[in-house]
Amino acid sequence: MSQSRLALLGFGNVGRALVRLLKRKEAELKEKYEINFTVTGIATRRHGFAISPNGLDIEKALALVESGQSLYEISKYPLTDSLDFVHSVPADVLIEITPVNLQNGEPAISHLQTALDRNMHAITANKGAIVHAYRELSELAQAKGRKFYFESTVMDGAPIFSLFRSALPATQLNSLRGILNSTTNLILGRMEDGESFEDAVKYCQQIGLAETDPSIDVDGWDAAIKVATLVTVLMGLPLTPQEVDRTGVRSITPKMVAEAKERGKRWKLVCTAERDGNTVKSRVAPELVSPSSPLYSVEGSSSIVEFHTDTLSSLSIVEGNPGPETTAYGLLADFINAIRDQ
Repeated sequence: MSQSRLALLGFGNVGRALVRLLKRKEAELKEKYEINFTVTGIATRRHGFAISPNGLDIEKALALVESGQSLYEISKYPLTDSLDFVHSVPADVLIEITPVNLQNGEPAISHLQTALDRNMHAITANKGAIVHAYRELSELAQAKGRKFYFESTVMDGAPIFSLFRSALPATQLNSLRGILNSTTNLILGRMEDGESFEDAVKYCQQIGLAETDPSIDVDGWDAAIKVATLVTVLMGLPLTPQEVDRTGVRSITPKMVAEAKERGKRWKLVCTAERDGNTVKSRVAPELVSPSSPLYSVEGSSSIVEFHTDTLSSLSIVEGNPGPETTAYGLLADFINAIRDQ
């Protein structure tokens, strides 16, 4: 039976959901996959760091963080920052769940490089690391005989990258089209019900779907970096979010939404990418969608992506109203696959 020591870099909603999922699946991991795990390290921005070579009491860690207390109560390691944590933690797998840096992917790239250099499997939900260092991290993982997986970077736990990696051999992705940002989809849907743009944004902030500064969503940056991630990995054409032709949804008015509704159409923030020889044409922009489109019926915070390949004319994946638990599942799936595939 495999004995795996896990280190979690990031312990917000997703990190805590992952720990709960690991506990719920603990018996199944042992019985079905012969995987036994301990969490030997947890790093947070607000609550400090905790390391224990023999395994942390994760129930206590959850209680401390959720009551606003410091993790130093269960650890005596004098750590100074996140990179110090990655250098120090005794682990076989690093699960990296830090905030995205659109500009250069740091410090996530350094976290993952350090983990791989220390012969850990590297698993992340951080899109910045993929669009800015996918090739370098993949080559390092191969050289070290470790796995570098990132299923949760796009559409949470939906099996996109593992699908192409395992189930679709000898397939070339030619184009994609979809709705990849949950927040704007919910905003536009609530505007159809008569809310103003400002009130719809406030609602998304209240339920934790949008940040205090919603610009990463409403200005199309989150959608653009997801397009860049898909293109970089699945098309093999490096692309950054800054290179995606990007228009957000701030210009969509209640009047435009109402007029579209009268015509039987809906506004959606649509993501597209199409292979053009050795380059790619990529775009994120509001579009009027008719009922004949599979994008039309995608409601609330759900997402969809439609792939067109040289072997399958159309293949769609839909994810309904995701949350931290679905992102956590993508990380769990990567963990299981990394251990099984090593």
